[in-house]
Amino acid sequence: MEFLVHWGITALSLWIAGSLFHGISFANKQSLFISALLLGFANAVIRPVVILLTIPLTLITFGFFLLVINALMMLLVSTLVPGFKVSGFWTAFFASIFITILSFIVGVFIFQAGDNPIFIPAYKGVYI
Repeated sequence: MEFLVHWGITALSLWIAGSLFHGISFANKQSLFISALLLGFANAVIRPVVILLTIPLTLITFGFFLLVINALMMLLVSTLVPGFKVSGFWTAFFASIFITILSFIVGVFIFQAGDNPIFIPAYKGVYI
């Protein structure tokens, strides 16, 4: 069930990014859902291998090269899915940042606090 929720969050984030960024387009709903599925697979399988291979470059750039890797994953998915088009690298770069942030925010609201990487305890009052 959690897999389907993550898939839905990614699809929602891709759809919103496609609405905001003019360089991203989907031919139909099927290409949107396949793109979300393949992007999740690329981020889970291919991205860690690429990160491992580019550790020196990532360290030299203080981690900013990870943003380039995210954009490359989006460009890879756009070449593999027939109805998903990304106009260029910079569109993929900024859209991947947007998708990452939006997916994180939506995920924080959907999943329980114990499952979230950031937990903000409720304010109970001042103790003296």
